[in-house]
Amino acid sequence: MKIIILGAGRVGESVAASLVSELNDITVVDTDPERLALLQDRLDLRTVAGNGTHPTTLEHAGAEDADMLIATAAKDETNLVACQLAARVFNIPTRIARVRAPEFQDHPEITGTGGFYVDHLICPEQTVCDYIFKLIEFPEALQVLQFGDGRVSLIAVRAYAGGPLVQHPIRDLRQYHPSVDLRVVAIFRGDRPITPDGDTLIEAGDEVFLLAASEHIRTALSDLRRMDKPVRRIMIAGGGNIGLRLARALGSRYEVKLVEHSQRRCEYLASQLPSSTLVLNGDSTNEELLADESVGEMDLFIALTNDDENNIMSCMLARRMGARRVIALINRVAYAELMLDSKIDIAIVPAQTTIGQLLTHVRRGDIVAVHSLRRGAAEALEAIAHGDAKSSKVVGRRIEEIDLPRGATIGAIVRNSRNGESEVIIAHHDTVIESEDHVIVFLENKRSIPQVEKLFQVGVRFF
Repeated sequence: MKIIILGAGRVGESVAASLVSELNDITVVDTDPERLALLQDRLDLRTVAGNGTHPTTLEHAGAEDADMLIATAAKDETNLVACQLAARVFNIPTRIARVRAPEFQDHPEITGTGGFYVDHLICPEQTVCDYIFKLIEFPEALQVLQFGDGRVSLIAVRAYAGGPLVQHPIRDLRQYHPSVDLRVVAIFRGDRPITPDGDTLIEAGDEVFLLAASEHIRTALSDLRRMDKPVRRIMIAGGGNIGLRLARALGSRYEVKLVEHSQRRCEYLASQLPSSTLVLNGDSTNEELLADESVGEMDLFIALTNDDENNIMSCMLARRMGARRVIALINRVAYAELMLDSKIDIAIVPAQTTIGQLLTHVRRGDIVAVHSLRRGAAEALEAIAHGDAKSSKVVGRRIEEIDLPRGATIGAIVRNSRNGESEVIIAHHDTVIESEDHVIVFLENKRSIPQVEKLFQVGVRFF
């Protein structure tokens, strides 16, 4: 696929790195030649220095025969105008824009056909906010992802010594919960993936990925983790776009304290948040401030400033002072990887959290959801099976008959019944896939993606 990426910032760079590794033809456009040169030194792609809102720049980038434009520049207006040019001047089939302002998201008539001709809007800040909100709801999990309109959840959890199923084979899941169907789709021991079967022993420290109907998430977590107390008291460091969105989403259901260093920004935050949210003007790395505000009594401390070092330091300080759980927003992937064995419970990389939204539109076949896992190394996707036994490589076949690549696992199926209700089916070796099933596939290595895509592409005979 020939793709133009507008903007070589953190999001654009992350998108480019992910798509180049999948043998796409990538061109990155940015106004900063030095940034482009650094990107070209690292990745096998083409760069064009210039303004993406100028037709000549897009023409030099190959817009006349491009398949997709992904506009991730810093300004919303730049991304919107670029999409309009891509549609009206170059007829690029798919146009995706990153936007920050809620006004654009709330008024589709502005961004859609007749406006700026944007096919898909992405908002990294909102995506990160939603991601964190799930971690607040399920504090035992490392990651909570949903498929099938929320009917199926994939959870990542760190197994702890003494957990009911730790040092037990996976087949014992059925004995513990005979009425609940769960599926362990992958285990990572350190950085080594282990393809699980019924005899596989779960060890303390394993990162375990389980699929289950969403109503059974807590049951699945209890098998591997000591259940934490519900989160009630939260301290947020950083009142930027993400901090504001998260504090607003938490509302009055939690006791929230928000620390922001800018006096002017604090005044704005106080006008936008409920009166129950305490807005504090100060430095989140100041030990005296944290002590005065009882950080040691917090169920969760979340560092969301624009400074990676401050986020890391404030989280480590909060943990040392007694905060039960700490989450740091870290833009640099290398920093996030260093945090794996640290006192920081979860390091969130915004660009990697967002990439799944983009990959949904890049994947071939009818893909309705994509989630990037383990810092982009693994992936989980939801594909719709079409056709029949003659035109499809999956429809009408038992899962054990499907030629899945090594490391790929079909974990669950969401099937719509005749009365309009959807049914969650946890996949087993003899489960038969039917046409229009939503199939959730886990891939421990994203290099297997092209093979999985081909499985869900319908043959010519179907048409």
